[in-house]
Amino acid sequence: MAKSSDTSTSSTMNTSALTIVIALVAATGGLLFGYDTGIISAALMQLMENFHLSTFNAEIVTSAIIVGALVGAISAGPISDAIGRRPSVLIAAVLFIIGTAAIIFANSMTSLVICRLILGLAIGAATQIVPIYIAEIAPPERRGSLVVAFQLAVGVGQLGSFILGFMIRNHSWRLMFGIGLVPALVLFIGMLCLPNSPRWMALKGRVMEARQVLVRLRSTKKEAEGELKEILAYGQGHEVDGKKGYAELFSRWVRPALIVGVGVALFCQITGINAVIYYAPTIFADVGFSQSSALLSVIPVGIAMVASIAFGGWAVDAWGRRKTMLYLLPGAIIGLLITGTMFHLGLANHGMGAWVTVFSVMAYTFFNVGSLSVGIWLIGAEVFPLSCRSQGMSLVSATHWSIDLLVSLTTLSMVKLLGAGGVFWLFAAMNFLAFCFVFYFVPETRGVSLEEIERRLRTGTFLSFKK
Repeated sequence: MAKSSDTSTSSTMNTSALTIVIALVAATGGLLFGYDTGIISAALMQLMENFHLSTFNAEIVTSAIIVGALVGAISAGPISDAIGRRPSVLIAAVLFIIGTAAIIFANSMTSLVICRLILGLAIGAATQIVPIYIAEIAPPERRGSLVVAFQLAVGVGQLGSFILGFMIRNHSWRLMFGIGLVPALVLFIGMLCLPNSPRWMALKGRVMEARQVLVRLRSTKKEAEGELKEILAYGQGHEVDGKKGYAELFSRWVRPALIVGVGVALFCQITGINAVIYYAPTIFADVGFSQSSALLSVIPVGIAMVASIAFGGWAVDAWGRRKTMLYLLPGAIIGLLITGTMFHLGLANHGMGAWVTVFSVMAYTFFNVGSLSVGIWLIGAEVFPLSCRSQGMSLVSATHWSIDLLVSLTTLSMVKLLGAGGVFWLFAAMNFLAFCFVFYFVPETRGVSLEEIERRLRTGTFLSFKK
């Protein structure tokens, strides 16, 4: 009897480890997302000097990656439905490799913009596909922490870009970008060894292959068979093509999920987090910080980001998605109000005021990232029914990148118009609106299977689960 129990425990550990490995390899796409978007904060000052970029041109170079990401996010849905989640991630990995290799040799603003557009295509595709892929292979009780592994990888990539940017600040910006080749190769090689999504295979009629994957990923064959039965029950009669998916996405019964997914994506960006990531060194330098101090100041921000994502990864499964956002967002508001006040009073760049400013930016980063940035990819991957999940996630990603584009194109101009203090106060107001949105529109999905979430949508009980 004890032997049987030991065997069962060993099997559970093996399947759990395999699921974690799959999630971590796929999440390398998030690492690239974080590094390629974060390294611009260190490289931008060199680029502005080397290429004689105006403020507007600097915003164009910074934002090119976001334009590419927007296109990549919209395009990835039909592609991942047609050829599968795993091959789509492989395509994104190839784009990462091409874009990174090309930017090393960029010799003009035009070539810089083109290379960052290519990197953006890869990032947009990764944000659309990877969270869905992880969500569709993860068991319900671990789905939150495993999908958040993608966002954690984003944070680690951004922190790594801040640290490396400071360490090699006296070296060429080409080296800063070129380091991104390493994780790009890891993603490509790793994905070659991973299975496709069992849910995608089941809906494509490849039931035997889906069963084989689920048996490998679940602790017992009975659990795998039960999950496959549930997938097939909800998948019957639903085609997996772009036209059907988008038609269903905008139908009345899916609308609550659409509001939640797109709303969280919108507030994730309009609350200002990427403006801080992209432009904090430039803003700090403009108010009197030395270049070295300005670059150094964002490293604590990156540390706060990684810590908050790790905490959020625990919280979304322990507290729930909704409670995590409601508990943390007030802290983001307070952090921004303090930051804005320090800039407005001219105390941000010397003495104790500088320490208070950096600490308040860290506090804002911790509470905002731990709530909205953790929630965006997880909620987007959960709430949509399987028949239009790819299209829904494409819209979530497109909203994220559209607002990111708007913020990145206007942040430096807003700082000139409103002052740094006014911009941070404006972002504080956006965080308050985000809190109100979550309170009224976001239900709890912790520990609920993807098929049960779809059942709630169909029966009109989706928004009633706010515990």
